[in-house]
Amino acid sequence: MKLISLECRVPDFAMSQRDMLAALQNSRAWDDLRDGSRQLLLKVLSGDSGIDKRHFACSELNFLHRADGGVLCELFENFAPKLGTRALLAAVEAARLRPHELDALLVCTCTGYLCPGLSSHIAEQAGLAPCAKLFDLAGQGCGAAVPLLSLAESLTINGAERVACVAVELSSAAFYIDDDAGVLISLCLFADGAAACVCTGDTDDSHSLAKLGGFRHLHSPGLRGELRFVNCGGKLRNILRPGVPELVAEAVERIFPELLNTSGDFTLLAHPGGRKVLERLGEKFPLARLSHSQRVLRDFGNMSSPSVLFVLRDWLDTGTGSEAVAVAYGAGFSAHGFRVRKSDGSGGDRTHDQLVKSQLLYH
Repeated sequence: MKLISLECRVPDFAMSQRDMLAALQNSRAWDDLRDGSRQLLLKVLSGDSGIDKRHFACSELNFLHRADGGVLCELFENFAPKLGTRALLAAVEAARLRPHELDALLVCTCTGYLCPGLSSHIAEQAGLAPCAKLFDLAGQGCGAAVPLLSLAESLTINGAERVACVAVELSSAAFYIDDDAGVLISLCLFADGAAACVCTGDTDDSHSLAKLGGFRHLHSPGLRGELRFVNCGGKLRNILRPGVPELVAEAVERIFPELLNTSGDFTLLAHPGGRKVLERLGEKFPLARLSHSQRVLRDFGNMSSPSVLFVLRDWLDTGTGSEAVAVAYGAGFSAHGFRVRKSDGSGGDRTHDQLVKSQLLYH
């Protein structure tokens, strides 16, 4: 499958980790936490979390900590379609197409629920044709963008000429705070963002950025309790256990065992789930280059499903080498991956600073 375009967008409101700490300290939620919980937030948000800043659709984060489930659902419905649409329109323009020329639209998210799904809202706002096929992929967490691309590959094989994929998350609509360590770490990691791409079949003569293939998937339902959302009073509460970094490393080894036997350096485009996740991957695969994942984590935090596409875009723009392996993982517990090869002449035409500037277009 050919990747014709890939564009990433974030809200323009951003907070440093220290800004987030100050906001929490000035909120009523801070007073409700135990002393140990406050000390954990101080340690993570004022220390080396691997994150410089994160972007959010709503600037009133103190309000979100106290908002009920209905308010958070309304936030998701108001902002997620707009953010996803901005990313999609940018990808369609980069592909030199018009929205009504798309045959299918695939959307993934896990930070909110709409019926009809986000695909209906984004298709309307972007101006897709009424006959376009719409698909929503929900409940697969941070790893969802890879199965989304795998589904797009199936559609192109079965006759769809131009398939758009959108991964959009409003983690701020899933803000939750209590004294659980996993909940507090989640509060220090997650952010809002969207990524969109346009794909075609291998036989399409259009110029492309890269070729994607060799999709692999792993599902371990017995580990579901290690990483998942649960409903708590109508709000999403993230379950994040301390063993997740090790689960990630083991899962990547299972879906790409050959990476352990490689004799040279290789680029691993890994979902930047957090500093400890990337450190554990570096220990498991010492020859892997993880700089693109580290950079996305630094500039944007963990945006859940769009993150691995941000990493892929960064590599296409600034990375060396023509081939890489992409991996993402999340609720389930699940892990997914694929191989990517740059097309001739792709990448290298935008610096990282230019890429970051282009992502700050949505409000």
